[in-house]
Amino acid sequence: EMLRSLVLVGLVATVAGAGWTPKHAAELIKTAKAIGAPGKGILAADESTGTIAKRFASINVENSEANRQKYRQLLFKTPKIEEHISGVIMYEETLYQKSDEGTPFPDLLKSKGVITGIKVDTGVVELPGTHGETSTTGLDGLAKRCAKYYEAGARFAKWRAVLKIDEKTGCPSTLSMQENAWGLARYAAICQSEGLVPIVEPEILMDGPHSIEHCAKVTEEVLSYVYKALADNHVLLEGTMLKPNMVCPGSESSKACTTAEMAFHTVMTLRKAVPPAVPTICFLSGGQSEEEATLNLNAMNAITAVSKPWSLTFSYGRALQASCLKAWAGKDENIEKAKQVLLERAKANGEATLGKYAGGAGGADAAQKLFVKNYSY
Repeated sequence: EMLRSLVLVGLVATVAGAGWTPKHAAELIKTAKAIGAPGKGILAADESTGTIAKRFASINVENSEANRQKYRQLLFKTPKIEEHISGVIMYEETLYQKSDEGTPFPDLLKSKGVITGIKVDTGVVELPGTHGETSTTGLDGLAKRCAKYYEAGARFAKWRAVLKIDEKTGCPSTLSMQENAWGLARYAAICQSEGLVPIVEPEILMDGPHSIEHCAKVTEEVLSYVYKALADNHVLLEGTMLKPNMVCPGSESSKACTTAEMAFHTVMTLRKAVPPAVPTICFLSGGQSEEEATLNLNAMNAITAVSKPWSLTFSYGRALQASCLKAWAGKDENIEKAKQVLLERAKANGEATLGKYAGGAGGADAAQKLFVKNYSY
């Protein structure tokens, strides 16, 4: 513990000597490292009201605030979930909801040692002059919102930028990469100024027929733009997390890849583009099945031939919740069963962060594809 404290002090002193330093630097560094703790990752429960409506429609449940509170409470009250989950991303409504006993959800999670996060972007809009590419909105008033969220108990934030691959039209365009990288960097700097660790999420969609090699090339280029923008905006990398896509073939590709190939291309791409100062990389699942997302994460962590200076973990929404939601089906009598399903999936992913997942958790339900074309939420 003393050594950890000395390292933390040393990091803060180092970044302070390099120029502008956020006033919350020590807390930011501590939070970013804690979320990447061995055997743990993030439960992304930040679906917007519109997106959760689609999830509930699949199990014939009304999209009411009461049902949204009941479902999120099921997730957060799962016994022993804290053994595998270090952080939870919430939608704004959820941040201010309470358990049936009157405990605010951030306090409920804090009592388990789980850190609360908050989705802060306000969605995407089309980027004029491009082939349907987008940029993310939400910078207006962000500092005030972040201060409010910090007061409510949040300690990290998420902002999703969305890019697409289309070799025929040249996507992602330079304009799209520059605009999304700059937006992520401005968001990150603002979050840090108010005490929130920013998850930097430049998601490259799986849509399309592209090869895994082309996805690797594009991912490296996008990340290069992102880290240049973060540097230009004086973002403290030690107090950030990266949420990237895994490097894989497009959803319409005629050439499938093995788990080992995906792991190799992803790790090698990250080694080229992500500075070692970044403590935690928490992957998005991108529409993979629950089992695929876990096996792929496990394969990356099982690689020992090259160094991986970051914690490689998960920030999964659908790939943690799909089977749990199906098991619950909106019925009170199914709540305990649904909690067990969630815990099993969380445990599997926790094992995958250590490269120790043997496979098979969740059975056939976990193998169902979750891909949605041009996914938004």
